[in-house]
Amino acid sequence: MLTKIQIRHCLDTMGEMFPDAHCELTHSNPFELVIAVSLSAQCTDVLVNKVTKSLFEKYKTPEDYLAVTVEELQQDIRSIGLFRNKAKNIMKLCQMLIDDYGGILPQDRDELTKLPGVGRKTANVVVSVAFGIPAIAVDTHVERVSKRLAICRLKDSVLEVEKTLMRKVPEEEWAVTHHRLIFFGRYHCKAQAPQCESCPLLDVCREGKKRMKGKSGVGKSE
Repeated sequence: MLTKIQIRHCLDTMGEMFPDAHCELTHSNPFELVIAVSLSAQCTDVLVNKVTKSLFEKYKTPEDYLAVTVEELQQDIRSIGLFRNKAKNIMKLCQMLIDDYGGILPQDRDELTKLPGVGRKTANVVVSVAFGIPAIAVDTHVERVSKRLAICRLKDSVLEVEKTLMRKVPEEEWAVTHHRLIFFGRYHCKAQAPQCESCPLLDVCREGKKRMKGKSGVGKSE
């Protein structure tokens, strides 16, 4: 596991690499953000943004979604994975917003997770990005990078990764750290082709050292 000094080094380096790291899902208000994040499950932000460009022109409020059939909404988002279930959840989410919250998206994470299709990760993104409340959302990139760097243990669950990061990262840096970990994982420490050879964190990266050691042995005679 990395020391506090090593973790600080990692965070500062990611900050230098990605000083403008931010939420890449296009949105103009909290309601659009929760829809976009819900659609992003098992899907890229790039594809979600292509779909929401027209989606958010057609639907402005929860009432707008409920004014059409679920089949019509499914057609609007059919290029996104799991579009049938996501459309149903959006409809249920909009109905619940109207029935229980006066059509206004709640700012509390626990309340957000009561909404259909909104899990802890989605809620953390929304409270952090839309409302400025400190939170760390653990997606596949955050989990992968945290474990490769040994900030967290390989066997840790997603929730354990979140709690570990919350302990080891200053609260005022939770939001920006979340975005930098995502950018680092999305554009540098990729799942299938991590750029270990050029990585400025190779000296402290457990997985990177293993990969480079393996590559150095390729082609050697026994």
